[in-house]
Amino acid sequence: MTRLRPSRRSRLPSAVAASRSLAAGILLWGAAATAQETAPPAVTNPLPTTTAPDPARSAPVPAPAPAQSVAPGLPTVPGLQTTPAGPARPPLVETPGEANDVDDVTLPAKPAAILAGTAKWEEAVPTLQAAFKRIEADLAKAGLPPAGRPIAVFAKTDDDGFQFEAMIPVTAIPDPAPAIGDGIRFGSTPSGRALRFNHKGSYEEIDGTYETLTAYLDAKDVVVQDRFIEEYVTDLTDKADDKLEVNIYALPR
Repeated sequence: MTRLRPSRRSRLPSAVAASRSLAAGILLWGAAATAQETAPPAVTNPLPTTTAPDPARSAPVPAPAPAQSVAPGLPTVPGLQTTPAGPARPPLVETPGEANDVDDVTLPAKPAAILAGTAKWEEAVPTLQAAFKRIEADLAKAGLPPAGRPIAVFAKTDDDGFQFEAMIPVTAIPDPAPAIGDGIRFGSTPSGRALRFNHKGSYEEIDGTYETLTAYLDAKDVVVQDRFIEEYVTDLTDKADDKLEVNIYALPR
């Protein structure tokens, strides 16, 4: 029985409105060639008029209609296009983890498309990215949308590299299972009791979380399986992306 020794990661390099007034004027009389027309002076006690008011001039100007917003489930404004939100891709355990904390959780077995491979540590991020992209492309061709976050199960590691299984959960596997890309098979994600360690920061800095994991296992005298799981809560885009969040799972024996 061996303990998880993740020191293998030491090779990784983290509408304003404005009011206006009209100036009053007087009608100038004289022999000038052009008479200037202005508004009559204000009258304190105007006389009653005997002329019927012109409806076109006296009718109030309607205020402009307020801008309409579009909310999900409500009719849209004609001519306005909206794009519905895509389906959610939840993690294996939907209760979020806290950085530098350990959670005792139970992983459900979810159907998944799986692709096995190997890589050098310095090529970990691009290799895993390519594996996930390939699986999702083949799932799209088969009409099977992803139903969970990408997962990498590290089955064997050494100082130079690692063997892995890249997994993309799906809602269900059709019977019979459709033919998908070469090397891709259907199976299920790891399940059962697990210790979750949440990593927030770049992939370059993930060694620190593994050191916390190892120290916890040693302090609690916990023996785990010879594999560990990384679940990418945010997209694995670049090894220096400091917005990355990863759930690391260790499976006790």
